[in-house]
Amino acid sequence: MMERRDFLAGAAALAASPALAQTPTLPPVAAGATRIVLTTGLGPIVLDLRGDKAPITTANFLKYVDRKLLNGAQFYRAMHTPVAPGQPPADTGLIQGGLSNNHAERFLPPIAHESTTQTGLRHKDGTISLARLAPGSATAEFFICIGDTPYLDADPNAPGDNLGFAAFGQVVDGMDVVKKSLAAPTSPTKGEGVMKGQMLDPPVPIITAARAI
Repeated sequence: MMERRDFLAGAAALAASPALAQTPTLPPVAAGATRIVLTTGLGPIVLDLRGDKAPITTANFLKYVDRKLLNGAQFYRAMHTPVAPGQPPADTGLIQGGLSNNHAERFLPPIAHESTTQTGLRHKDGTISLARLAPGSATAEFFICIGDTPYLDADPNAPGDNLGFAAFGQVVDGMDVVKKSLAAPTSPTKGEGVMKGQMLDPPVPIITAARAI
């Protein structure tokens, strides 16, 4: 199992349509949630952000969306759940996206950390969460889980940095796009430390990020 410290080491490295009308195939937006659409080079990903449960993290992400700061960003990392040597890559893990170092001028100030013990949200299949190094250092980098990843939740009984990551929403449509991104080619040489071999080559572009209508 991937250790939290390994993810911390790499977490902060480094639509054609502006919105997506709700369709009958999508569940209704939950009370207190805000629906957004990431239009990527592989298709749209629809997310419900839980401002009612993670208000600081959600408000921060919506600033990036509303100011169009994520337009032209990218998914640049695919981290597969570790498997035994010689086995094919797992179809679970996470994809990480954001501005990385390509648009440093777009970063807004870091925000306070909202742990899963505060919000009641958990890192489950389809959860969107904010990447960070130290608590309170998160800005624009985020990740989406493929499969349940409880080791990314806060664990008050664990030693060291045990605050986990700030989950703040859920994919409601487009997990096929998320899985395609996880399965996309990676470079065997790009990336540093635990991220080596996890860098998508080429990255999956985030064409636009917008509120759904």
